[in-house]
Amino acid sequence: MTNPDRRPELELLAPGEPCTAVQHLEPRHVPLGGPRAMTVYRTLPQRKRSLVGAWCFLDHYGPDDVSATGGMQVPRHPHTGLATVSWLFSGRVEHLDSGGNAASILPGELNLMTAGRGITHQEISGPDDPVLHGVQLWYALPDQARFGENGFAHYAPEPVTLPGVTARVFLGELLGSASPVDTRTPGLLGAELVLEPGATTQLDVRSDFEHAVLAESDTVTVNGTVLEHRSLAYIPPGADTVALAAGDTAVRIILLGGIPLGEQIVMWWNFVGRDHDEIVEFRRRYQAELGFEPADPRDAGAPALFGPFPAGQPRPVPAPPLPNVALSPRE
Repeated sequence: MTNPDRRPELELLAPGEPCTAVQHLEPRHVPLGGPRAMTVYRTLPQRKRSLVGAWCFLDHYGPDDVSATGGMQVPRHPHTGLATVSWLFSGRVEHLDSGGNAASILPGELNLMTAGRGITHQEISGPDDPVLHGVQLWYALPDQARFGENGFAHYAPEPVTLPGVTARVFLGELLGSASPVDTRTPGLLGAELVLEPGATTQLDVRSDFEHAVLAESDTVTVNGTVLEHRSLAYIPPGADTVALAAGDTAVRIILLGGIPLGEQIVMWWNFVGRDHDEIVEFRRRYQAELGFEPADPRDAGAPALFGPFPAGQPRPVPAPPLPNVALSPRE
């Protein structure tokens, strides 16, 4: 059987020639907690594709009327083996984690939380910001970094302008702008670009990267392929140019890129590991450390993975039951 997520062979194109082998990925709707449940639009992971470089998760939400949905109410929950990127277009979310970090997530400002071997955090929006709109991104940490210490970074990139385009590069390098944030991951790109009505541009990119373009606010043309609102375009490695064109209205996109991870991962709930047994252990230890289940003798003497948390916060989220079949790796 053909693996729909198999990496294509590297196709070297002539300099300045965009790749036209664009894969179109449609979002699925996912309710994000709470009795009224804010809807998010998830384009990664999915059956057709699990990874773009090290990027393994993309949720797009809003513009969301907080008074109608309750906004983002995500109590304390765990992560392992990944980093989370929070990027807002409007609204405000309060972040709190077991690494001792408390921060406001604001429009146009990067908040990067690196889980390393383990962390817990919560993200809760307030009632004073009526419209919530943004993306939540994860990338898998490579094997040499995934058991390191957790960490947190904040960065507000300066806008870069060229005819018809404004860009904010929050990770990696593009258009002469370089983010200083350490991703612990070689070869990674994350940027927001806004194209004016009718604007076209050709971006110089790394030919050893694979890329993805999210049509965040409206339809956009990517390397000659029309991409519908909220959909994701995947571009394989091989070209040093990404061509973008707006229609009759301004359009905002999120551009992601990276060197293919080259590692199989197992991703379940909020954990990234390398095999089924690791995920079982992560879940078991989270449940025990937060008091949902008794401690297992196998974990006696092991240092805590998920850390302390300030008192007076909403009740943490228990892990769901594991499936009755072994979790399969993806790449």
